[in-house]
Amino acid sequence: MASAAFNHFVQSLETVFDQAVTDGTDDELFASGYLRGHFDLVVAQLELNDAARTDAVLPAVQASVDKAKHELAPADMTHIQAMLDRLEAAAAQAD
Repeated sequence: MASAAFNHFVQSLETVFDQAVTDGTDDELFASGYLRGHFDLVVAQLELNDAARTDAVLPAVQASVDKAKHELAPADMTHIQAMLDRLEAAAAQAD
């Protein structure tokens, strides 16, 4: 079971996705939707493996995106990297 700190951390990063839905451009919305799938999968896997640590989330999301980046155009990767940067900034504030 994930700790309260882990759940709070995840929720704080989820607000980045929520902001992109309400205020983002079409490119930000695309990047947010794409990353949200990776993010949700990573969080679920960490919880299932009893490895729910805040410092494990973003590296695992980055690794997941890196494995799938061959599916994306370079322009799409630029938008996804910008969204990852926003997640990292939110993570730094959440710690």
